[in-house]
Amino acid sequence: MDAVYWEEVAGKDRTALCNHTFFEPVSANEFQFRFLNENIRVDLSHHCLRRYREGMWQLEDDPLLTLATVVYLNNVDGVYPLGRDIVGIADLKQGNFFAGPHELRTAALLKRFGGDPEGFRRSGKALDGQLLDMADAAVRLLPFPRLPLYYLLWTGDAEFQPRLKVLFDRTIERFLPADAIWALVNRVTRSFEQT
Repeated sequence: MDAVYWEEVAGKDRTALCNHTFFEPVSANEFQFRFLNENIRVDLSHHCLRRYREGMWQLEDDPLLTLATVVYLNNVDGVYPLGRDIVGIADLKQGNFFAGPHELRTAALLKRFGGDPEGFRRSGKALDGQLLDMADAAVRLLPFPRLPLYYLLWTGDAEFQPRLKVLFDRTIERFLPADAIWALVNRVTRSFEQT
């Protein structure tokens, strides 16, 4: 990630940034946030993310999460209500971006859970997700404290194949362009697959 984006975040008012994102200040140059079921630190001094492993905060080399986090911190400008306008990819202004090479990578998740809604729910809960009464199984995940993603699974039957959809609060467009949404969803999906 280009240093200029990190410098833009460093130039923002820290108190406002924490208030808008619900990230927690750790020091003058560090914030901490909950990414699904683990804590991640944003280290502005060293332009990196850190994850707690083996008793210490270690460098997190995760380009998808880094991209989404830095872009989000640069664009967040307020606190908006959540859950009022939940939309699919086609409803996003840049929805046409998510075709061809930029399709969301959900095939492995669907293959794993297409016939296992209970396993889908268990994995969602293991990621600190909130189970929802939608589709055959659904979970609301929080990659950032104020930016939910909704994963909906239909198991299918003799007539229809299993399906998986990812939905968003419409406010996601205020904070993330299409490429950063793509990065964030694919990173969250990878965690879901591995749980």
